[in-house]
Amino acid sequence: MERQEAFATQDMWSGLIRTAPGMVSGWHHHGDYDTVVYVLSGRVKIDFGAGGADSVTGRPGDFIRVPRDTVHREGNPSTEPAEALVLRVGKGPSTFNVEGPAS
Repeated sequence: MERQEAFATQDMWSGLIRTAPGMVSGWHHHGDYDTVVYVLSGRVKIDFGAGGADSVTGRPGDFIRVPRDTVHREGNPSTEPAEALVLRVGKGPSTFNVEGPAS
């Protein structure tokens, strides 16, 4: 996953994210940050919920919201590269890597 920062302040981060086909991140959450993803191309899949059993997949033109403290992982389930705009609003550290969501 490639992240290109556009703007960052003490309480906001925005940028462009490019994700290779088939890529899946590790489990993590963004602490006190709410995140909004706008899919530009390809597909962006977010796994979350008890044991990671829930997911949502965005396509071009879709918005995805990841509430603060939500343990999740993101990926690109397609065979094409994905690109998305991301905006995070909150305070404190912005990424916490974890083993996975609770069952």
